[in-house]
Amino acid sequence: MVRDDLIQELKRKMLHLTSIIIVLTYYYFGKQSVLLLLTVYLIVMLELEYFRLEWGKKLPLFHSLFRAKEADRMGGHVFFTMGCIIAISVFSHDIASAAILMTTFGDASAAIFGKAFGRTWIHGLKNRAIEGCAAEFLVDIVIGALFIQSWVAIFVPDTGTQKKNVTPDLDHNSPDILLFREAISASIAYGLFDRDA
Repeated sequence: MVRDDLIQELKRKMLHLTSIIIVLTYYYFGKQSVLLLLTVYLIVMLELEYFRLEWGKKLPLFHSLFRAKEADRMGGHVFFTMGCIIAISVFSHDIASAAILMTTFGDASAAIFGKAFGRTWIHGLKNRAIEGCAAEFLVDIVIGALFIQSWVAIFVPDTGTQKKNVTPDLDHNSPDILLFREAISASIAYGLFDRDA
């Protein structure tokens, strides 16, 4: 029997897969188009969050996907969108795309794999299984290798994976955790090592 918490996590992560639209829009329509799309989306989400938080309005279909800790504060989707806008504005196409996909698929693999197969829990960290951390790390390595196309890509995810999974006091919905970790790591790796070398 599949646990209810795993089913809820699968629902949440399915919604996160919409980040593929961001990468595809960037690829096919360019930086300006994706930034316009994300800015309009951010404005709409900020308005909806205002009504949800200040007036107590529930968002149809999406209300059940919010975590308990998001009941009285902005949801992670707002911070993720801000992180995407900054990453696309600051970094190259490859690095921004890798960062967005690492964040989406790395986090999804950690949550789903950790909930489904997690048996070895990290001492002192709530709901962190070594199996989930390993899944995230491996997914991030594959994405880094595909987009950065350098041997250094195998080291890029380490900073983000470790920071997210072993720091219990940080808000894991902050743009730093959701996106900047991979973008900064990838930028350092990409800048230090020419991918044609």
